[in-house]
Amino acid sequence: MSDAREQLIKYISSDAVFHGDFTLTSGKKATYYVDLRKVSLDHRVAPLIGKVMLDLISQIPNVDAVGGLTMGADPIATSVLHAGAAAGKSIDAFVVRKEPKDHGRGRQVEGPEVKGKRVVVVEDTSTTGGSPLTAIAALEREGAEVVGVAVVVDRNTGAKERIETAGYPYFSAIGLADLGLE
Repeated sequence: MSDAREQLIKYISSDAVFHGDFTLTSGKKATYYVDLRKVSLDHRVAPLIGKVMLDLISQIPNVDAVGGLTMGADPIATSVLHAGAAAGKSIDAFVVRKEPKDHGRGRQVEGPEVKGKRVVVVEDTSTTGGSPLTAIAALEREGAEVVGVAVVVDRNTGAKERIETAGYPYFSAIGLADLGLE
């Protein structure tokens, strides 16, 4: 396990895991909640996320850009962009809106052009895989080649299976066992 991954697990465990009764975006109930924005927007942790996720997606050749459905994916994509730049890699970031804008250029995918690019959809935590699949649909309408989905924390609640069944490789940096939640 890399030092960055170990540090990231410690930050997530201490600052982003909350216990109680929660309703997830999916509507499912849970006795804990992983609020990755508590750490993904923290100056100490964002660089760790970038490094860990850059290492994770390094097994996918020729990645041009990363991003996903706003809001969970935004800080992850930006962290990867910065880590990539520091490592001399040319990886852009993009943001996928939930719906196309109803003004301006009416875009749903924001950032550098993704048409013809090899992209990885990123997410902070994944429960059902719904957000990455929504992002994938928008990206494919824009002509991007989606070459994988990479999440920081996988809740082990079916997202991996759903995304792989849809035909996309699924990668996760941290599982529930790593956080002492299994």
